[in-house]
Amino acid sequence: MLIPLADADRPTCGGKAGALGDLVRAGLPVPDGFVVPVAAHRGSDAPGDRPVPPDLHAALTDALHALGDVPVAVRSSAGHEDGTHASAAGQHATVLGVRDVADVVDAVRACWTSLHAPGAVAYRAATAGPGHPVMGVLVQRLVDADIAGVLFTRDDGTVLIEASWGLGATVVGGTVTPDAHRVQGDGTVTRTVADKRTRADRVGTRIVVRDVPDGDRLRPALDDATAVRLADLGRRAADLLGAPQDVEWAVADGTAWVLQARPVTSEPPTGAPTAAARALDGGAPDGVATDLLTGTPGSRGTATGPARVVHGPADFARVRRGDVLVCRWTDPSWTALLHLAAGVVTETGGVLSHAAIVARERGIPAVLGVAHATTALADGSTLQVDGTTGTVGAPGTPRT
Repeated sequence: MLIPLADADRPTCGGKAGALGDLVRAGLPVPDGFVVPVAAHRGSDAPGDRPVPPDLHAALTDALHALGDVPVAVRSSAGHEDGTHASAAGQHATVLGVRDVADVVDAVRACWTSLHAPGAVAYRAATAGPGHPVMGVLVQRLVDADIAGVLFTRDDGTVLIEASWGLGATVVGGTVTPDAHRVQGDGTVTRTVADKRTRADRVGTRIVVRDVPDGDRLRPALDDATAVRLADLGRRAADLLGAPQDVEWAVADGTAWVLQARPVTSEPPTGAPTAAARALDGGAPDGVATDLLTGTPGSRGTATGPARVVHGPADFARVRRGDVLVCRWTDPSWTALLHLAAGVVTETGGVLSHAAIVARERGIPAVLGVAHATTALADGSTLQVDGTTGTVGAPGTPRT
C-alpha cells in the first residue's frame, strides 16, 4: 500500500515524490518518508469525506510508527506535477505539522481532493494536463526550519536563492518578501536584504504565523557560507535530474535539507533583482501615487489595463478580462483569475514564489513587493505594468 521514499519513482508515486526518490538514492539530504502511491488514489472511492480503505489506514499507522511518531509534512505528488513544462506550483494541498494517524489520513484525503479544486482544474486546462489526473501523496518527517526558502539553478552555474525565517510556506506562498542571494559559479555571493515581517513555525500540531521581532526583520537570514552550501546542493540536484532545478530547502540546527526539486519551467526576468521590494517612489500608503511605483520584476512583459484591487474571494466577481490584479499576495485558489488578468501587482513576495512562477508560465507581466500597492493604487484606474523593469505606472483615467 505504501512505498518508501527511497524507492519512489514518477510513474508510481507522482512527480514530486519521484524526483525526491532520485535525490535520496544519490545521497542528498532529504527528510525520511514514504509515499501513498497513485494506485491508491486510482483504487479509492474516497476522494472526499468518506473513510480511506481500512488496509491503507493500517499501513499508514505502521509507517508513521516506523518514522518515530513525529510531526510530518503531507504533500501532493500528482502525476502531472513538477513537470518540465508545467510546475503546478501551489495548486494542490500541503498539510504541515500533523502527527496523529487520523490527522494524516485527513491530510491524504485533502491532497486527493485538491486534485479537483477549481484552481487546479483551471491550471490543468491552461497547461494541457492529462484528462484523468492522478495523485500520489508524500509523507515526510517535518523539518522545523530556522530558515527556509527556494532556490533556482541556472545552466551558467549561477544560483538564485530566496530566504526568510521559519518554515518556507511564507516564501513559496508569497506572503513575505524574502532576502535574495545570487551565488556565482566561483562562489561569489551578492545579497539584497528584505524587511521580513512575518514567519511561520510549528507550535504543537498547529502552524502559527507571527511577527518577526524588530531586530530580525532586516537581519540577513543566511550568511554567505550557508548560501554557498545551499547553492552546491542545488547544483548537485540539477546534475542528477538533468536540468536546472527549482528547489525548496530548509535549514534546521545548521543542517540543510532538500524538501522538493522540480524543473525550472520559467526563468525570472533577465538581469532582474531576485527579490526584495524597493521603496515606494511616490504616494503615501493611504493616498494615490502620482509617480512610478517600483518593485521586483517577477514576470517579463508589459500590460495596460484597469486596476482591480482584490483583498479576497469576495472580490473575485469584480475581476474582468484585461484587468490588472492588485493584491497583497496571490493565493493558489486565485489561479482562475490569472486566466483573466492582463498583469499582476503584489505587495509582498519574491520571484521564486508560486504566484510568480505561475505568472511566468502564463506569460502575464508581474511586479512583486510593491509596498502599499492596494492602497496607493486606485481601484478602476488605468495602470501600465512592466514586469521586466519592475515598474507600475501611475494611475490614469478611471475605468468607465
